[in-house]
Amino acid sequence: VELKGSRWFLQKGKMIAYYGQIQFDGIGHGRFERLVRSSFHSPLHASDWVVAEGSGKMLLADRAFDVNSFDLEDGNLTIRSGNLLAYQPTMALKQSIVPGFVTLIGTGKFVAASNGPVVFMEPPLRVDPQALVGWADCPSPCHHYDHGYMTGVMGGIRSLTGIGGTSGEEHQFEFVGAGTVLLQSSEALMAEQAAGMVPNEPGVPGGGGHPGSAPR
Repeated sequence: VELKGSRWFLQKGKMIAYYGQIQFDGIGHGRFERLVRSSFHSPLHASDWVVAEGSGKMLLADRAFDVNSFDLEDGNLTIRSGNLLAYQPTMALKQSIVPGFVTLIGTGKFVAASNGPVVFMEPPLRVDPQALVGWADCPSPCHHYDHGYMTGVMGGIRSLTGIGGTSGEEHQFEFVGAGTVLLQSSEALMAEQAAGMVPNEPGVPGGGGHPGSAPR
């Protein structure tokens, strides 16, 4: 991400290196009150974001995922909150009615991570929830449950034993209407790390481990 005397909203813990003159402040900083008022409307995620300001470049990373920059032009994009790494304040961030997702509205650039390359699809379609990254310019999805599968042999075994959990063959998100659906090329979601927290690893300053101690 390149800053030229500009500002970006950045999710904590996603910047791994930068050069130039860049300053990072929490979005509760007084001088950013007007910026936050116009571009950040997600109180549930307020503690997970900072404002990067200045001139230089930032290198972003997330769980060894693919990281890409995208453009949104006078549109709205709803994306998994843990996958949105940064965005320009020319757009407004709002909480989605779908838990675990946020919505960007307006025009600008944003950076997102995905577990594998992003595949762009058009409704109508049904999607494995684990493969869903987000959707743009289309209504929020509804839940679809394949009752024939759930009441079949495999569904019966799972209900009795609890083995296996719910798969994409049993439960999907259903999209209708116009727009674009973003999928990641993997249905396995790696665990998200809490933003801004120091890893509990030996040798990490502020972490729970101690230098020279063996991992348990």
